Amino acid sequence: MSINADLATIWAFIIAFAVFAYVVLDGFDLGIGILFPAFGVGEQRDQAMNTIAPVWDGNETWLVLGGGGLMAAFPLAYAIILPALYPPIIAMLLGLVFRGVAFEFRWRDPRHRAFWDVAFTAGSVTAALAQGIALGALLQGIAVDGRAYGGGWLDWLTPFTVLTGMSVVAGYALLGATWLIAKTEGGAQRHAYRLARWSGVITLIAIGAVSLATPFLDHDYYSRWFQMPGILLTAPVPLLIAVLSLAFWRALGREAQYLPFLLTLAVFALCFVGLGISMYPFIVPDQVTIWEAAAPVSSQVFMLIGAGIMIPIILGYTGWAYWVFRGKVGADGYH
Repeated sequence: MSINADLATIWAFIIAFAVFAYVVLDGFDLGIGILFPAFGVGEQRDQAMNTIAPVWDGNETWLVLGGGGLMAAFPLAYAIILPALYPPIIAMLLGLVFRGVAFEFRWRDPRHRAFWDVAFTAGSVTAALAQGIALGALLQGIAVDGRAYGGGWLDWLTPFTVLTGMSVVAGYALLGATWLIAKTEGGAQRHAYRLARWSGVITLIAIGAVSLATPFLDHDYYSRWFQMPGILLTAPVPLLIAVLSLAFWRALGREAQYLPFLLTLAVFALCFVGLGISMYPFIVPDQVTIWEAAAPVSSQVFMLIGAGIMIPIILGYTGWAYWVFRGKVGADGYH
C-alpha cells in the first residue's frame, strides 16, 4: 500500500482528520447523553450537563466540515454513499436535532425536565447508533452500478452493521465517562469511575469483535491484515491497543483524573488508523478509489486554499473555548 502525496490524498487526509475530530469531540458529549440515565436526578445530571454546555454545539462543526468536504472534494463518492446510507444518516441527523432541542429546553422548561432528559438520552443513543451503522455499512461494501448506488433500501442493515453501531455507542459511553472523570468532582466523579470500568470492558470486547469480523468481509481486508507484507504494518495496531488498554486500567485503579480520557482518545486514534489501513486507497471499499471519486484539480486547489484558512481558525476558537472552560465543574454546576 503506497501513499501518493497528491491533491486527492491530501483531501482524503483532511476529511479523515475532520471525521476523527468529530468522533473524539462530539463523541464524549454524545457519551454523556448515553450515560445520562445512570446519573442521579438533580445535582449529578446538572453537573454532567454543565461539563459540555460551553463546547457541545461547536464540536459538531467537524461533522459539517467532513460531510461538506466529502461532497466538494469527492462528489462521486458522495453521490454513491449518501443514497446507500439515507436511513441511518437521516436517523443520525434527527437524533442530533432532538438532542440539541432537549439540551436547551431542559433548562428553560423545568416542569418537563424529566421528558427532556429522556429526549436527550434518546437523541444521543440514536445519533451514536446511526453513526456506527453507517460506518459498518461502508466497511461491508456498497453496491455500485456505473456511477451510482446500485443496491436496495435496506442493504445497510446487517448483523455486522448492528455490531458496529452498538460498538460506537459503547465507545462514546466510555469517552463520556472518562470526560466526566476529568471534569467533575465528588459523587459524580466517583460514579464516572464506575461507569468507565463497565463501559471500558464493553468497548474492548466490541473492538475485538469488530476487528475479528472485518477481515472476513472482503479478501482485500484479509490480505492486508493477515498476509505479508501487509501484516508488518497492521500487527502493531492491536499490540498498541493492548498496551494502552493495560495503561487505562492502571490509570483507573489509581484514580488518575485526566489520563483515562487521554488514553481512550489514543485507543480511538489507533482504531481509526486500523480503519484507514483497511480502506485506503478506496473511498467506497473495493469499488471507487479516492482518485476516481475526486473533483477536478482546479476545484481541489480552490477548496484547499479555503481549508487552509478556515481549519486553523476552527482549531483556534475550539482550543480557546476548551482553555477558557478548562476547570472542573463543581457540585454547584459552575466551572
